[in-house]
Amino acid sequence: MWNIILETDKLKSSAVYLNESDDERAILVGLETSSKVLVGGKSEGERSLDELEELAHTAGAVVLEKIIQRRPVKDPAFFIGRGKVEELSLMCQALDADLIIFDDELSGAQVRNIEEVTGVKVIDRTTLILDIFAKRARSREGKLQVELAQLKYRVSRLVGLGTQLSRLGGGIGTRGPGEKKLEVDRRHIKKRISFLESQLKDVEKRRNSLRESRTRNAIPTIALVGYTNAGKSTLMNRLCESDVLAENKLFATLDPTTRSFSLPDGREVLLIDTVGFIRKLPHELVEAFKST
Repeated sequence: MWNIILETDKLKSSAVYLNESDDERAILVGLETSSKVLVGGKSEGERSLDELEELAHTAGAVVLEKIIQRRPVKDPAFFIGRGKVEELSLMCQALDADLIIFDDELSGAQVRNIEEVTGVKVIDRTTLILDIFAKRARSREGKLQVELAQLKYRVSRLVGLGTQLSRLGGGIGTRGPGEKKLEVDRRHIKKRISFLESQLKDVEKRRNSLRESRTRNAIPTIALVGYTNAGKSTLMNRLCESDVLAENKLFATLDPTTRSFSLPDGREVLLIDTVGFIRKLPHELVEAFKST
C-alpha cells in the first residue's frame, strides 16, 4: 500500500516551494524494501526522501507531494509495480504534475515504461544530482568532470530509451543497409568519454605537482570536510575573510577552493573547501571527481 507523506498543514513551509510559475511541478517517489530503525521518528527512506526534496528545490522544482512505496523487492519493469504506477498517473493528473522524481537509480527501460503509463517526464535521483552539478560547475575542470559523469551514466541506458534511437524503421522506404542511431550514439559517447578522461588526467597531473610542491615546502593543509550545505564555505569566509560563494542550497559550490589562513601562532596554512557529502552519491560522480 502507499504511504503518502502529507504536508497539508505545512503547505507554506516544506510541501510546496513557491518558486516561479514556469518551474516544473514534481512528485517525489521513494521505495523501501525493508523496515529500518527510526531516527527522529523517520525511517531511512523518509529521511532520504526529505533530502531528495531539498535537491529538487535546489534544481528549481515545485514539490507537490512525497510518496514512499514499501514492497519486498524492486519491480524490474516499473520499479514500484505497474499498479502503483497507474495510481501515480492518476495523482499526476489530479495535481497537474509534469515531473516525477524517483529517489533511486532507474534503468532506461524503467524510465520508458513509467513514462508510457503516466505520460509525465520521469527522472531519477542521479539525473537530478547531475543536473544540479551541471548548473553549478564553474571551472573548466568542474565542467569536464560533470560532463564525464553524465556521459558515463547515459551510455549504459541508451538501450532502454526505445525505438526512437533507431534510424531503421519498419515499412517501405525504411529498410536497407545502415547503422542504427543507437550504435552511432554509443560510439560517439565513448569517444567523448575517452577525450574527457585524457583531459582530466592532465588536470590530475597538475594537481599532483601542486601537492608535491606543498609537501616539499612543508605547507600545512587543512580540508573542510562535511555534508553539503553544512556551512563549510561560510566557515572559510569567516576564517579567511574571503568571498567564496555561500548559499543555503545543496552543492552551491562544486569546485574546491583554497585560501591561505594564519594560525594564532603566526604560521601560514592552506584551507581547502571541498565538495560536500550526500546520501546515495552516484558512483559515476565518485569516479569523475577523483581529482578533487
